[in-house]
Amino acid sequence: MPLLTHEETGTESVARTRAVALAERPPPGARAGRAPGSPTSVPLSGWAKVRRAVYVLLGLAVLGPLLAFAIGWFLFRVPTPEEVAVQQVATFTYADGSDLAVERPDGVNRVVVRLPDVPEHVIDAVLAAENRSFFTDPGFDITGIMRAVYNQLTGGVGGGSTITQQYVKVVTEDDAFSLFRKYKEVVLAVKISREQSKEQILENYLNVIYLGRGAYGIQAASEAFFGKPVQEISVSEAAMLAGAIQAPSRWDPEKDLEGSQRRWTYVLDQMEQAGFLTPAQRAEQTFPATVPTEGEGAADTTGIPNDANFYVWERARQEVLDRGIVTEQEFLTEGLTVTTTVEPARQREAVAAVTDQLDGQPEQLRAALVSVDPRTGGIVAYYGGAQGSGLDYAQTLHQPGSSFKPFVFAAALQGDEGVGLGTMYDGRSGQELAGTVVRNSEGYDCGQCTVRTAMTRSINTVFYRMGLDVGPAAVAEAAHRAGIPEDLLPDPTGGIALGDKEVHPIDMASAFGTLAADGVHREPYFVSRVTAADGRVLYESPEAPEGTQAFPAQVARNVTEAMRDVPGFAGIGLDGGRPVAGKTGTVQLGRDGQNKDAWMVGYTPSLATAVWLGTDRNEPLVNAAGRPVYGSMIPGPIWQQYMNAALDGEPVERFPDFEPIGRGPVAEYVDEDEDEDAPETSEPPVTEEPEGDGDGESGVDGDFDGDGSDATEQPQDSFDDSFFGDDGDRPGQGRADPGDDDGDPDPGE
Repeated sequence: MPLLTHEETGTESVARTRAVALAERPPPGARAGRAPGSPTSVPLSGWAKVRRAVYVLLGLAVLGPLLAFAIGWFLFRVPTPEEVAVQQVATFTYADGSDLAVERPDGVNRVVVRLPDVPEHVIDAVLAAENRSFFTDPGFDITGIMRAVYNQLTGGVGGGSTITQQYVKVVTEDDAFSLFRKYKEVVLAVKISREQSKEQILENYLNVIYLGRGAYGIQAASEAFFGKPVQEISVSEAAMLAGAIQAPSRWDPEKDLEGSQRRWTYVLDQMEQAGFLTPAQRAEQTFPATVPTEGEGAADTTGIPNDANFYVWERARQEVLDRGIVTEQEFLTEGLTVTTTVEPARQREAVAAVTDQLDGQPEQLRAALVSVDPRTGGIVAYYGGAQGSGLDYAQTLHQPGSSFKPFVFAAALQGDEGVGLGTMYDGRSGQELAGTVVRNSEGYDCGQCTVRTAMTRSINTVFYRMGLDVGPAAVAEAAHRAGIPEDLLPDPTGGIALGDKEVHPIDMASAFGTLAADGVHREPYFVSRVTAADGRVLYESPEAPEGTQAFPAQVARNVTEAMRDVPGFAGIGLDGGRPVAGKTGTVQLGRDGQNKDAWMVGYTPSLATAVWLGTDRNEPLVNAAGRPVYGSMIPGPIWQQYMNAALDGEPVERFPDFEPIGRGPVAEYVDEDEDEDAPETSEPPVTEEPEGDGDGESGVDGDFDGDGSDATEQPQDSFDDSFFGDDGDRPGQGRADPGDDDGDPDPGE
């Protein structure tokens, strides 16, 4: 348009306006609203469409995985260390380190091993077989993943998992054969690789993989296939194990020798290609021999014993938990080694003693034996029953009968009465004491006898009177201080002097051990050391526990002196006159002439042992000859056989010098007819007091009428006056001959 330099006329203005309007009108066929001069729309060609689709696909190929990975990163959680803690075996050993039991949680045989303890050639074999680029890859192998995708789409099998992915698969317990699982594996593999070092991942992997024969992890597999730890296996053996990783159940040489050899060859070839082996080293390898799974030479598959040793394992396991050394979860996952105090030789001797002495006896008889080292409190032998997983009789409650009398004397020695071994008491039978008629066993009476004689002959009336004088509560307190648990012996009455309150056999062994240790009580225990699979020491008992001074040493020594003649008097002294102290005990059933529990508890300075005999039901305790069993009979010989065997070869130990409290031992008149056949005591007495000729053993039947009530607390006329009269151990009945027609014991035994 020309530049206007003057005013337009009306005609000129109209003409110009029309010209402009015509110029702005869109051309024919143009879309309304398109700006003048805009290009017209041209349809895309076929190639342009393809090119655009390629661009879109490329964008998705790049951005899609990144987006999916980002979503998975926030969606999938890496398991915590607690969640991935693998279950593994807990090993229990005897005091000398020999095998006692192996606990496999849920049947899983796994022993965790630290990576530095795995030989380099074992690691090389695994890497060559499964993931040679493990130490350089990001946790996944893209070519392997593509191969897995292709196999999924085409219906093939096999994948491309790295060691990290395999580890993820195990710890997440996701073994689904799908692309989603592979996707999840990749994400978690990268996350774990950022949180753990390659060494940590490899160590975990070697401890979780299944390798056949019930073995999880390289350590358990080495034992299962070759009978030795992983530290000792050869290159060839390592190659065989590594070759089995992909199909352990199929490539066991016992199941598929050819397949196993083919995999073994493959692994060795890969090791050579990777430079882990020289050609010369590869050439010298021969296929290894494995141990059989059954029969002679089979790998040790010791589990929980199903015999008398079961109770040792059970007690030790419970003690680890009760002491708070580990939690139940840690017990299953820490790969513990629990070292017990039980000595294998003494354990065998305890089992043999019980088995030998019960041979030929009625089947209903049950026994318990607990042996303690008084210097430490450690249990050195433990018999709770013949068969595992049954009732542990060493932990059951029973009345101790006259084996409780030493605690009566211990209480009296600490009282204000000036009681001593030479104190004289009225020992006549049939006395009425605090409203109860008390009788002695088998008519053993003494018009006036010393405490020492009363202990040797187990005179009921003497100790019942002594208990009343010092007070039943004081007797219970003395027993508690010695080691009887505080929750036992409730509401004591006069009957406690004759053992009417229930205790466990292990309690009696511990309490008598306190007397053996000069009055120092040390809690009995089974566990001396606990270590984890990684070498951490979780617990270790002191070599010489201090203990608690329950009684003055002089008191303990006086109680010991009171019991010195009992074993020899009962015909169960130890070989070679070894110094020993002990006490038998018998408990009546509640029927005339019938018993239900029998005991022998005794000790040397280094070994305290309690033996109990009874039945599962409230029934008469009789031997093969049908005679009532007393403490000096079957329990006595069990104790004697065990103690002789356990102390065989050990130096003879003597008790400390004896210093009497109160009135010291005195010589007493003993009927010559009674004394002429008496067995010799285990050690000559320190005074001229004659030795006894019979074990007038006693006890109280605390359940006279079978209702669980305490008979001594009932009115006198509620039971027969002879109630206390037949509860005794007779001399020479330690080895009753079941073949005798009349059941009488052989004289002098």
